[in-house]
Amino acid sequence: MASRTLRVLVGKPGLDGHDRGAKIIARAFRDAGFEVIYTGLHQTPEQIVSAAIQEDVDCVGLSILSGAHNTLLPRVCQLFKEKNADDIKVFGGGVIPEDDIPGLKAAGICEIFTPGTSTDDIVSWVKDNVIPRA
Repeated sequence: MASRTLRVLVGKPGLDGHDRGAKIIARAFRDAGFEVIYTGLHQTPEQIVSAAIQEDVDCVGLSILSGAHNTLLPRVCQLFKEKNADDIKVFGGGVIPEDDIPGLKAAGICEIFTPGTSTDDIVSWVKDNVIPRA
């Protein structure tokens, strides 16, 4: 029996109004054969988590450029735990200082992709680290 297609949600938490990167990565995921849900701009962590659970995704990629990554990304992980959905992997990307990455990983973010990371590398990481949920 073949496993189902990987489902990924791409989210833009907070007030960040720049979504070009999120749209590029969403398209790269689609081109790689994933099912992609893009939530659009200005989403709260609660909206992102609700959409991810409703859409039965395997992972969530969060794009953030606003500087609020230390608040918003851990909040998403916290909400998944509260909803007993912490088997949904969360990764992030955007303008995130190297010094902030260890704290984000300690909060439950699986990986952080900084500017200059190729879409091929991100897609490969997802393929290697995310297993479709049953």
